[in-house]
Amino acid sequence: MCAARLVQYVIVNGEIAKTWPKGALVAQCCHAVAAVGHLYASDPDTVEYFKDLDNMHKVVLEAPDAGKLVGLGEVLQQNDVKHKVWVEQPENLPTCIALKPYPKEEVQKYMKKFKLLS
Repeated sequence: MCAARLVQYVIVNGEIAKTWPKGALVAQCCHAVAAVGHLYASDPDTVEYFKDLDNMHKVVLEAPDAGKLVGLGEVLQQNDVKHKVWVEQPENLPTCIALKPYPKEEVQKYMKKFKLLS
């Protein structure tokens, strides 16, 4: 797989995207991306993705609320899509989901109902 064909999706809880400071929101995404990169470091697509650091492709989407974010996590789990749901503690608040890098055509179908984070 060519790294150029790989994409990493990050889906943010839209409720916090509208109310939290931008820096705090970015930190949540960074936590999830770092965690999923570590969890799946030996995955062939992850290895390939990190071979070309200057050309990584991420898509950041927004789930309307925590319930929809958790629902997406359940769907991903049921379909064996490797991901990490980041839950901020001690609030126990789901803030975002990061998928490991995948060929876009393998996971895009799960992302269709979410819009780009603005």
